[in-house]
Amino acid sequence: MTSGRGRRIAFDYGQARIGVAICDPDGILATPLPHLLATHPKVLQQIISLIDEYQPITIFVGYPRNMSGEPGKAVELVDAFIKSLQSLTPIPIVSVDERLSTVSAARKLRDSGKSSRESRSQIDSMAAVTILEAGLANENE
Repeated sequence: MTSGRGRRIAFDYGQARIGVAICDPDGILATPLPHLLATHPKVLQQIISLIDEYQPITIFVGYPRNMSGEPGKAVELVDAFIKSLQSLTPIPIVSVDERLSTVSAARKLRDSGKSSRESRSQIDSMAAVTILEAGLANENE
């Protein structure tokens, strides 16, 4: 079920920060981008700038679920974020289960030798990398 050649972008939406990741046009390498501040008054304009710059064919958004698979506490915030994106772009938006994405990101950063202080600013975008990788894997199933 591959969507074809083209970049994909992923967002890990949080109340404070939004992690961002992008992949190459072949969907092989997912790379973190600097996180965005969710409370910044122009955050949606920043997202549109990223979309304009990278021209993704799909947008993946991490969807919060608890370990039982039920929607998590932040689902209403993420739903509002997705609605905002849908009003700004015709690009397909796909929700991706984000269970354990932050745990996985923290592990990757720790394994790479980053201190918890160093990784704090990178964790959200590394979680977006995990979401992007999961979205790409789902496309290839």
